[in-house]
Amino acid sequence: MTSRGSARTYGGDVAQIVPDRFLAVACVVRPQGRRGEVLAEPLTDFSARFKELREVFLESPGTDPQPIKVEHVWPHKGRVVIKFWGVDSISDASSLKGRHVLILAEDRMPLPPNHYYLWELQGCRVVMERNGGQVEVGKVTSIERTGGVDVLHVATAQGEVLIPLAQAICTKIDTEARTILIDPPEDLLDLNA
Repeated sequence: MTSRGSARTYGGDVAQIVPDRFLAVACVVRPQGRRGEVLAEPLTDFSARFKELREVFLESPGTDPQPIKVEHVWPHKGRVVIKFWGVDSISDASSLKGRHVLILAEDRMPLPPNHYYLWELQGCRVVMERNGGQVEVGKVTSIERTGGVDVLHVATAQGEVLIPLAQAICTKIDTEARTILIDPPEDLLDLNA
């Protein structure tokens, strides 16, 4: 789990959010086998979720995602093999290449306090308190996973600033208001601007 001094982020559920209702948990790479199975790249940190999938949605270019039942799922060399009901040939499976496997956003895995999905932080306003008010620092453009304390890439008027996603610095994260309140050490914002 998380160390006491840092917030934890999860890339999965999703690396990509599909307009508000869906989250991508995998992307179909290619057919796998002769009976319509597909090899998919997981886009979630919760690989155990694949064992429980019974129905998902497939991204359909130009239309709403289409529901599809899952017949079987099994891990394969860091990826997952998925057999969808009604996809029974290599040709059928080939037509799914590049499509995202989606779940409903409300079915995402719940996270403990001080843990966030990357997509929840991306686009958040970063502010700090100065002279009794809030001063806007910038907007989160990406989150760098470091294996330790993740780093926020924040676009400011002076350029990009890197801010460690540590609880001592990011003192309040409000994903509903899309705001991160920071209390940076002296010169942090000048150091990497």
